Amino acid sequence: MDKKIIKPSILSGFMELLPKEQEIFSDILEKIKEVYKENGFLEIDTPILEKQEILLSREGGETEKEVYSFKKGKKDIVLRFDLTVPFSRYVAQHFDYLNFPFRRYQVGKVYRGERNQRGRYREFYQFDIDIIGNEKLNINNDALVISLAFQAFKRIGLANFKFLLNNKKILVGILEELKIENSKEVLIILDKVEKLKKDVFERELLNLISLKNYNILNSLINLKGSNLEKIVYLENLNFKNESLRTGIKEIKEV
Repeated sequence: MDKKIIKPSILSGFMELLPKEQEIFSDILEKIKEVYKENGFLEIDTPILEKQEILLSREGGETEKEVYSFKKGKKDIVLRFDLTVPFSRYVAQHFDYLNFPFRRYQVGKVYRGERNQRGRYREFYQFDIDIIGNEKLNINNDALVISLAFQAFKRIGLANFKFLLNNKKILVGILEELKIENSKEVLIILDKVEKLKKDVFERELLNLISLKNYNILNSLINLKGSNLEKIVYLENLNFKNESLRTGIKEIKEV
């Protein structure tokens, strides 16, 4: 009886490195860690597996469709799809033992059962840096996080990169000013503006809002000019919405 020959392989969308590549990757991680350690950030780690009711406690949407989940006994278990939700659980669980503002960094593998394509894997590393406060947190911390990311990129030898800044209060304020009631659904579509084809994006957005509001939002999405010119344009809209005004003020400060 012939034995079935199994060819060694890994699952599609997963990755492993040969020793030389692993050495380079590990060196990059250590250099980034050095920057964060030098600036008073603490390293943490969280389990790859989480309880489903905790990891998906918020409305899952698209993310919920991508999680790897299984049952062990009576427990519903999922593989973490990012490091942010487990970090939220970590802080809530250990709140009484942490000093705030709590500055942490974490590197680890995460898992998403999405369509495998170039540059997008089902298993990949995330490197997070966060500052979390108790009550109010100064906006200067946003600038600090960006500054440290800049230092980390320089430390590993990157020369050409840029940061794209936004402030969700600006967009939320604009939607409120335009009296768009289904803002949650609109925000989901707006977040996909660079992923969807132009005609698909237009069709999906027009299913949710009027043509007038679509034209206003589209003009903002395609706004050209320097950072300062864009900010001045937003200020000159003369919208009275408090969330919008706060968002503009904060992004100028950062």
